[in-house]
Formats: sequence, C-alpha cells, structure tokens
Amino acid sequence: MRIMGTAGRVCFLTALLSLALSVVHSHREETEIYHVSVGHFLLLRCPRSNAHSKVMWSRGERSNQTIPSGVEVRDGLLWFLPVQMLHNGTYTCEKRDESGFLAVKFAVLVSSGECPDTLEYITISEGVSGSLPCKQNEIFKLNTTKAARWMKDCRPLQPLSVDETGLLRLPAVSESDSGKYTCLVDISLDGRNYTAAHSVHLTVEYDPVLTEPQVVKPQETVFMVTVGMRKDLDCYAYTGFSEDGETFMYWTVNRTFIEGDDDLNATIEYGYDRGKVFFQSTLFIYKVRREFLNVPIQCWVRNSVGEETGVAWLQEADHSALYIHVALCLSVSLGILALAAALFFFKVDVILTYRKLLSHFHKQQAPDGKLYDAYVTFVQPDIQSSDDLASFALHILPKKLEEKHGYCLYIRGRDDCPGEAMHDVIATAVRQCRRLIIILSSNASTEEDLPLHNNQYQLCYEQKVGLHDALIHNDPRVILLETGGPVDYTRLPESLQYIRRKQGALKWNKVHLGTHKLTKLHSNRNFWKNLRYHMPPVPAR
Repeated sequence: MRIMGTAGRVCFLTALLSLALSVVHSHREETEIYHVSVGHFLLLRCPRSNAHSKVMWSRGERSNQTIPSGVEVRDGLLWFLPVQMLHNGTYTCEKRDESGFLAVKFAVLVSSGECPDTLEYITISEGVSGSLPCKQNEIFKLNTTKAARWMKDCRPLQPLSVDETGLLRLPAVSESDSGKYTCLVDISLDGRNYTAAHSVHLTVEYDPVLTEPQVVKPQETVFMVTVGMRKDLDCYAYTGFSEDGETFMYWTVNRTFIEGDDDLNATIEYGYDRGKVFFQSTLFIYKVRREFLNVPIQCWVRNSVGEETGVAWLQEADHSALYIHVALCLSVSLGILALAAALFFFKVDVILTYRKLLSHFHKQQAPDGKLYDAYVTFVQPDIQSSDDLASFALHILPKKLEEKHGYCLYIRGRDDCPGEAMHDVIATAVRQCRRLIIILSSNASTEEDLPLHNNQYQLCYEQKVGLHDALIHNDPRVILLETGGPVDYTRLPESLQYIRRKQGALKWNKVHLGTHKLTKLHSNRNFWKNLRYHMPPVPAR
C-alpha cells in the first residue's frame, strides 16, 4: 500500500512538470537580426511553422501595428519587394498550432550600401580549407530562376567553387583571404528581377602546430679565430609552437654545458618568418681560449616532437699571409721613400745618368731647330783683375762643355766677326740659343748711373735682349754663374736680382795650391754636374 502511494506521487509530479514545460515552451520568444541593403529582396519565415500553422505578422513591439507598404504576407511568409529604407525596424511573428504558441521577433537593419553589414563572423585557421554558407535557404526553396555569386569586400570574386545552395568552398586559406564576403542570389519573381544578399566576415588565424626542430645554421661550420679575442656564434632553427609544448635551446662546448663559465654566455629569442616560428640564439665567447679550438661547439634545439643540433668549430687563424702582406707593404713603402729620398738628394746624378743612357739608344734631334745650346755672356776684361773671368768664359767653360760633353756654345768675343752690327748680331744669336749663361764676377756692375765702358754696354744690351725673352716667354732659360767670390746683386738690374731669388746661381771657384784645394775641387765637381743638369740634353749634330 505504501509502495503504490509512492508510485502515484511520482506519476503526478511527472505530469505536472510536463505541463509546466509545455506552457513555458508555448510562450518562448526569440529575436533574429537581419542586415539588408536598400533594393535587395528579403524573405522571412516564422520558425517551425508548417501548412497547418496559423501565422500572424505585425510591425513593432505591439501586434496591432500594420505591415508597411512594399511588404507582403504570402503563405505565412513575409516578403519585402524590395527592401526600402522605411522598412527598417522590428517585425513580430506569432505562430499557433498543435505544438503551442510561439512568438519570434525579427530586427531588420537597412543600410544604403551595396553590400549589407554583418554580425556573423567565421574563423578558419591558416592553411586549412573551409567554406562560407550563403544562408538563403528560403530563396532557394522558391520555384524561380536563381543564380548565386559572391563578392569580397564588395568587389566581385573570381570564379570559385559554389554548390547549388550557394555554399562557397575555399582552398587552403591565407591571411590575405580575411575580409567581408557577400552572397548574392538573383531571382525572377512575378516578371521582375530581384537580388537577395547576405554577408559574413571571415577571419584567418595563424595556428601553428608543434613540429620537429630544423636547425638552419650552423651546419658543421668552421670559424677562424684569434686566441684571446672575442667571437659570437649564431644559431637559427625553425620549429612549431603550441601552448602546451615548450622548445628548449642551449649550447655545449665539447659536450659541456656553458653555465658557470665566465667567458661564455647565450641569449635566446623567437619570432615568425613566413608562417613559421623561428628561434635564434647567440653564443657570446668573450675570450677565445685554446681549449675551445678544434672541439665541437653545439647548438641544441629540443621539444616534445624531436631534437636537432647544429655544430660549429673554431680554428686558429693563420696570420702568416697577413704578416707577409704587411711586410711587403712596408717594404714597398720604404722602397718608395728611399727612392724619393734618392731622387731628392741625387736628382742631378739621376738625370745626367738617364740622359747618358738615352743617348746610347736614341740620338735626340734638336726639336726646336736652334743652332746653339747656350749663349755665353760676360763683361770683357778691361783691367788685369778680370783675366780670370775671361779665362773661365773663353777657355775653361768651352773646354768642359764643348770638348768633353759635346755642347755647342756661342761666346761673344769668340764667335762674332769684327765689323758686324753689334745689336743685330746679339739679337739673332740670343734667339738661336736654348740657354742664356750670364757669368758674373764679384766686381760686376751694369747699373746705368755708373760710368760704363764699351764691354759693359754690350753686356747691358745682351742682358736686355735675353732677359726680356726669358722673363716673358721662358725662352731661353737663364743660368747664372758666379766667379771670383760673392756678387753684389744690388748693383745689378732688378731682372737679374729676380732670377737670382727665383732659381739661385752656380758658383765656380778657381783652384789654388793650399789647404782648401780638395774642398774647391769637390765644389767645382758639383758645379759642373749642376751646370750640365741645367743645360738641355745634347742633341745629335
């Protein structure tokens, strides 16, 4: 009896619960949101309704508001033919049938753009194939002519795979595939053409998976180092990444961990490169020791999938080639400096030697057509003290230059003929010479305010003709010779003073028996070298 009472109470409670659930179910309200653009076609169906359901549509929150113009109710469906801006608002569907009462709200949000907005988001992992639904099931159920096409960011898409329900199939997606997609369905109804549209936003996410490490470098790489110096080694590896997995990266030197060594340290960082995760570690060797040479220095990369290592070797650099190169550079530099010094101190000897060698291989013809190598001018001696000057000009100088070295000189007082017009002869002879040799003595004077004899008048004119051309045209070039001691240039014309300041003068000393004989001989030896240096090369006669 007690058992039967308990079973009765269970049945009563079950029936009561079923009734309560039925009442609750019959009064449940839902809200669906539709984004649509002006001019598009829209069709709304009351959920879970059929041919035996009684469906009532109304505008707004209250059921007594009428449907706006341009919207019709056909067979329990709400038709927007087409959508207008005034259709923006809330619509309520009330359904009554054997299953009970159901009220559903539809929020129709109208925009003016060609592609409607969307609140629907779909996420696909990068590199994975996916699909986007058209969500125009009610349109495709209509017995009308229809075709589906897709747009991305309101621009037509190239032909893709679309099935009969408008489902857009995407191959392996990439980050560039992200964006708003709109499915457009063209239909013909009652002789008019309409377009229904639905948008969805696609987000492509990068979702890397953990893979076996792949060390890019080092790969049995040999580095040349100097003992005691610093060296940095880099290790690059590609691997996947996941939240539940960790990647370890560390270094060993000759199979020994670097921790605890003050000369070694390492850093680790990671990033993304072309859709892959890469790890980078740098080993800082602050001071290369000999025990680091010719032993494996390994970069280890390890995760739950696998392990891989990169190996580097340190070898001591051979600096012998560098030392040879430095020695050669120093030798060449010192040789150039020595050659420059030799040219500076032995310039005269080098030039004279070059001319001598050149004369053996090639007899140089006179390029200017001149007859004489030099015009020799000096003050003819009127007093006995000037015999040394005349002897030098008429005997010593031609003996050295003409007889020994082959020069051709024009010496006034030796090569002119008596009775010739002095001025014409001097002017012609000077212009036929390549050099103008002016011999001065310690008592030389050509200043015009002093009494002059005939020879000094001659010297003044020779100097005026020759120096004018030398200063203006640099032809002939002037060579000053001093004999008999220092010359007082203040008593000479400014042109001679200028040449003396510009290029100096050669000094010849008469050799007498005495303590200074060797000194004078050596000085005169340099005198003849310098004179030949200033003279032109001897042309072939």
